[in-house]
Amino acid sequence: MYTIGVDVGGTYTDLVATDASGRTIFAKSPSTPADQSIGVMTGLEELARRLNTTRAEMLAATDRLVHGTTVATNALLERKGAKVALLTTEGHRDVIEMREGLKPDRYDLRSPPPEPLVPRELRFGVRERLKANGEVLIPVDESSLDEAIAGIRKLGATSVAVCFLHSYLNPVHELTAVERLAKELPDVIVSRSSDVLPQIKEYERVSTTIVNAYVEPIVRRYLTSLEQRLKEAGLKGSLFVILSHGGMAPVEEASRLAAGTVLSGPAGGMSGGRRCAELLGIPDLVPFDMGGTSTDISLISDGQASLSADGLLAGQRIALRSLDIASIAAGGGSIASVDGSRTLRVGPESAGSIPGPACYGNGGQAATVTDANVVLGYLDAAAFMGGQRPLDRAASEAAVDRIAASMELSRVEAAAGIYRMINLNMADGIRLMTLRRGVDPRKFALLSFGGAAGLHAAEVARELEIKRIIVPTVASVLSAWGMLTSDLRYEMSRTHYGKAARISAGEVRELFAELEQAAAGRLRSWFNGPLSIERSAEMRYGEQIFEIDVSLDGLDWNAADLVDQIEQRFHRKHEELYTYASPGQEVVFVNARVAAVGAVAPNDQNTRPAASAGVCEPRGKRQAFFGGWREVPVYALDTLQPGHSLTGPAIIEAETTTVLVDTGDRVSVNPLGWLDITLR
Repeated sequence: MYTIGVDVGGTYTDLVATDASGRTIFAKSPSTPADQSIGVMTGLEELARRLNTTRAEMLAATDRLVHGTTVATNALLERKGAKVALLTTEGHRDVIEMREGLKPDRYDLRSPPPEPLVPRELRFGVRERLKANGEVLIPVDESSLDEAIAGIRKLGATSVAVCFLHSYLNPVHELTAVERLAKELPDVIVSRSSDVLPQIKEYERVSTTIVNAYVEPIVRRYLTSLEQRLKEAGLKGSLFVILSHGGMAPVEEASRLAAGTVLSGPAGGMSGGRRCAELLGIPDLVPFDMGGTSTDISLISDGQASLSADGLLAGQRIALRSLDIASIAAGGGSIASVDGSRTLRVGPESAGSIPGPACYGNGGQAATVTDANVVLGYLDAAAFMGGQRPLDRAASEAAVDRIAASMELSRVEAAAGIYRMINLNMADGIRLMTLRRGVDPRKFALLSFGGAAGLHAAEVARELEIKRIIVPTVASVLSAWGMLTSDLRYEMSRTHYGKAARISAGEVRELFAELEQAAAGRLRSWFNGPLSIERSAEMRYGEQIFEIDVSLDGLDWNAADLVDQIEQRFHRKHEELYTYASPGQEVVFVNARVAAVGAVAPNDQNTRPAASAGVCEPRGKRQAFFGGWREVPVYALDTLQPGHSLTGPAIIEAETTTVLVDTGDRVSVNPLGWLDITLR
């Protein structure tokens, strides 16, 4: 039996299959942005070929196919989601424009706020009201609801977000509205806030529900279509989708909570990063995932990845919990340009997969990072993608020459400038993820993965004074590989607002018991294996306007001083994040969270090749630019064995990735067969 992971990136779709023995096979195919399923199905054909079987036979023997998709992400970034209407409490339809009263740059008085996903004419107020404790103050006015539904029908909305005031405490009015919408507008998809995010804070709840309504139709259509195509192609097992929190869920759940898929692909990389930390015995890693379009940066501290409910994408607030990942517009396809002051810029625009870098030969004219790597000799134009997709070196040189002419530089100087600029951009991204969180990156190892990361990891690490880099053999497809290590996960939350000192231990136990029962029951409908529960709470000091998420795992839940233990956890977490705690201040309990987790055993037990004492021999030499042109040895990654070592300058090549080893840097091959690089 096989398990298959599929990660759709901006340039390539990555696929990984493991069998019962732990053997790992991977493949890549060009992504097809217009319809991602085309690239997925093409990639499955290539994966089957590498397994020496047919696609139908491979899928028939597949127990689980796990998918990371950028459909929701692209819909938000490109503003190509559904036509959404908002149904809300009368007098509150402008919450999404008032937001929190804050601006991304508070000192920029001229910057316009992000354009709301729902224009004002599509926001409808309904006469109804709940008290702050959830009691009904004004019942739903039927004529007001009729008028709103008529307006939705007239303006042709295809999706509706329903978000009434205080509905997180009592969904009765939202359920009434949803029932009427289903009767009057049966073809319209409806998202209700008491289902999507049943929590306090009006703006976060409205915004998240609108995002869900905006992307759900396109996500549901895509996943349903893909599932059908896979079944017709022979898939006998189940299709699961990676969600932003790093767990996976079946198609129906991922479609219902479509806003939870906006970090679907990068979340697979974090799952892979956690597994790498476990396999390596290195608890502190900076996962550095550089692909063709973007670079995703995250943090694994003490073996754990942090979750956050502060998501923001394309100016839209998404308050569902997600892995803490920073994405920057820096990839192999990032376009270099020169502005009017002859200043070199790299990105944020990308050539993507179509037309791609100039060297792809698809009509692209702009110089990209990949073109610079070709000019500098880092990429072997004839051996790219194992020789299946040779690069046009002359096209790269012509593209870089145009940049060079604009800056009155030589071709090599321009290419080196592009290379240097993209490295600085990515180093700055890592600083945001580490230093601004009070974390010293020098104490971490850099986990380099993604097709392009190996070309840049050493210089990025050197810029940050990181001394150790790990490059797995599955580096170019680690996000897809990581999906196979992800667990099933179902999260639930509930607001229970009050001063911690006035909440009894019995209340806390009862609250979490109800959430645990509901979450476990939902997960059991998908999964029959071992199940565990994770508990956390969002809390704050009384005068603060933001909460922090505090893990409650490992507490003595039967203890009489349970609430005191929770408060102490909060103080310690606050001090860890902000360097101080205020034990004398009142602590406010805001939201309770639980996650039911269905553990899936990773199938990578056979990733350790036998140790070798043989001599590490290069397969050839190539001229490359290491401060000057040098003839450097080129090694094949798949021939390096545990126990081998080498010293740079050198180039290590695999079919889908290339690793640069700078002068004086030392590489050893660890027991997993992975590269462990120590910088000089």
